[in-house]
Amino acid sequence: MRSHTAEHLEVLVTEPARLYELLDDAEAMLRQVALPQQSAGILVTRHHPGRYTLALSAAVPFGETREQILS
Repeated sequence: MRSHTAEHLEVLVTEPARLYELLDDAEAMLRQVALPQQSAGILVTRHHPGRYTLALSAAVPFGETREQILS
């Protein structure tokens, strides 16, 4: 399941085997949003093992993806 705005996506994982597929899909969606701006990279945050957020972040260089873990 996913919820999103133009610059932010939330990924809720109920099937662990699909984790990387869901994160890859969400990252690809954000890359499409970031491409015209070319001013932000993507920050992936793990809130807990089943909840992740992906957001465009000016703190991450364009074209890069960085991860942080809160739990």
